[in-house]
Amino acid sequence: MEPFHKAKKLASLAREKKAEDILIMDMRQVLDLADYFIICSGDSSRQVKAIADHVLESAKKDSIRLWHLEGYDDGRWILLDYGEVVMHIFIQPARDFYQLERLWRDVPIHRLK
Repeated sequence: MEPFHKAKKLASLAREKKAEDILIMDMRQVLDLADYFIICSGDSSRQVKAIADHVLESAKKDSIRLWHLEGYDDGRWILLDYGEVVMHIFIQPARDFYQLERLWRDVPIHRLK
């Protein structure tokens, strides 16, 4: 699957579990480790885990291979590494604190509506 289509698919899966403020950031010009970052948030650690669970289960059914998972036990910032697409699922206060969108504010951003 082409990386941008993979990013859109994963972002759509997060939206199905009511993820908020979903961004797809085009990182191809600034990073070698991933083509796209997806950033989204939930209102609680329970919702963040529910978003991650849904993405993990649905992506596996679609044969989208997970390379690495971090932060699941804490549920404040879960990272799902799908190779050329890395998804960051934040509880809102953690997203406000780390401000990844501001760190790479010059990259092209696609907002999922």
